[in-house]
Amino acid sequence: MTSANVSTANATATATANTAAIDAIVQFFETLSPAQVEQLGTIYAPNAEFKDPFNSVRGVPAIQAIFRHMFVNLESPRFVITERIVDGAQCFLAWEFRFRFKSFRRDQEQCIIGGSQLRLDEQGRITVHRDYWDAAEELYEKIPVLGGLMRWLRQRVNS
Repeated sequence: MTSANVSTANATATATANTAAIDAIVQFFETLSPAQVEQLGTIYAPNAEFKDPFNSVRGVPAIQAIFRHMFVNLESPRFVITERIVDGAQCFLAWEFRFRFKSFRRDQEQCIIGGSQLRLDEQGRITVHRDYWDAAEELYEKIPVLGGLMRWLRQRVNS
């Protein structure tokens, strides 16, 4: 086997492993429950970074705290992955985050649309998780009083 064939075989094996890791990560997030928060270390590297519009943390315990907080403060939170783009050890997941507020509009399911950029280590665990979504449009505008203010500000900026 030539060195070009070995390189191609290694690249194919790595791509297959990354695709399998992303499949497992998607499955994990789509079925995430309060009990599974303790298992986040199976998909995150020990010193992984997580960043979203409200948090910037490092390490599995800090990431677990974010997801615990989510389950405490929201009713029936769940992720629906709608698209994925895998390129080597990086991935972008488009998603819908569905939930109900516990404090108001309890009968109305909410939906935040966003995306996550993930980088994986050699074991297929997440080393960097960066969420992208518009907190003003997707969350603040849905909250009573604050929502009215946010819509008014948006109109003022756009006029």
